[in-house]
Amino acid sequence: MISEMKNSFKYSIIYAVLRPEISEQISVGLITIVGEKVDIRISTHKLKALRNLFSEKEYQFVSSVVSQMKRNNRVNSVEAINYLTRYSNNMIAFSPLQNIDIEPTEQSRKRLYKNYVYSRAHRVNN
Repeated sequence: MISEMKNSFKYSIIYAVLRPEISEQISVGLITIVGEKVDIRISTHKLKALRNLFSEKEYQFVSSVVSQMKRNNRVNSVEAINYLTRYSNNMIAFSPLQNIDIEPTEQSRKRLYKNYVYSRAHRVNN
C-alpha cells in the first residue's frame, strides 16, 4: 500500500479562462505529482498566443501568475492543487487532480503534456 502511494501519478491541467460565462478556456500548463514531487510545465507558445485574446492588462495578469507558479514553487502539494481547483478566479482555472494508471516516467509526463497542453505542429510542404 505504501509503495502504491509513493508511485501514485496524478495530474491537473492549468487553463486560461477566455470567457467564463460559457466556460471557454485554453490549456496552458500541466501539473504532475508523483509521490511528493510536483512538476509544472507551461506552454510559452500558448501564453504568447493569449496576447491576441486578452486585453494587455488581462494578459499580463495571466502570464505573470502562471509563470510565477513554476518559479516560486508555491504549488507544491496535493492540498495546494485541490485548493486552486476550488478557488480559482475567472481568469485561471485548474482541472481536478486525476489519478492515472501508467508508469510515472519522464516519457509519461511528456506524453500527458503533449496530449493535454501543447504539441508542436509539423509543417506540411505544399
